[in-house]
Amino acid sequence: MGYSRKISERLWNMPDKGELESHREETFIDDIVQKSHIEKELLSNMDGIQTVFDGGAGCGRFSILLAKHGCQVTHFDISQPMIDKAKGLAEKEGVLDKITFVKGALEDLSGFQDKSFDMVISFDAPISYTHPNQEKIIGELVRICRKRIIISVSSRLGQLPYLANPIQKNQFILDVNCDDPFVKWCVSNRADAIASFRFKRECVEKLWADGLMGGEAEIAEYEAGGTPWCITYTFMPDELENILEKFGVKNISLAGPGAYARTLPNELLVKIMNDPKQRADFLDFCYQYDSNPYVCGMGKDNLLAKGEV
Repeated sequence: MGYSRKISERLWNMPDKGELESHREETFIDDIVQKSHIEKELLSNMDGIQTVFDGGAGCGRFSILLAKHGCQVTHFDISQPMIDKAKGLAEKEGVLDKITFVKGALEDLSGFQDKSFDMVISFDAPISYTHPNQEKIIGELVRICRKRIIISVSSRLGQLPYLANPIQKNQFILDVNCDDPFVKWCVSNRADAIASFRFKRECVEKLWADGLMGGEAEIAEYEAGGTPWCITYTFMPDELENILEKFGVKNISLAGPGAYARTLPNELLVKIMNDPKQRADFLDFCYQYDSNPYVCGMGKDNLLAKGEV
């Protein structure tokens, strides 16, 4: 087993992951924007879809949504805590019988036959955590797909500005007084992050060149018993499109959820989110703007691709 998979398994199987991940849309505005974009994309592509494979399904945000729209969903995830949380939420929503829960890693989809599902989805970049096997994983997701595939991966162009912005997450905090431990950390460490920041050109150029976030330091932390963030491969838009075309996907379109929202300061984002009419209008326009191919690479975190098999 490679380090990417081992590190991912340790990280996502932390006991609190299910609970924390299930509240992201209540905590961070960028998550609200991204999930809204994906929901709109899914619901506009439901024609002829009865069975769905959700790879890296987490707490069931989209498994449950699709089950509520009548689909039979295979909820596939590496994390038992998140599967457990998803089961509880599915039961609460009355769709437990519409979802099959499977614990597993994207690196091994051998248990699924070719063209097993009408639609295959994988969101919030689990594909990017499978380095150096990310291209093979995309091929496997296409293999088990019969009609339509929609995935999101970590965006290289979207990630590059982070290396010059150690407080980027503060921009998207919905409520600075909430109890979320990561929010508290972002707020309390803001001044120190600015004071200690130094632009490192070599780091930016390395990510630009090889697309890889993490590596030796994360492996060393893992071996020492720690729980580092996943080693992450970031994709360029043309690279992702070419890989999908290589595996026979057609009519590909790309989007960058969060491209519009990342241009606004926190104070205005919070004001918009706290007004239901402004919020609905804003999320609708974000979907329109972020779906434009000219901005797809500058999504907040992810690059989204849709295509037909």
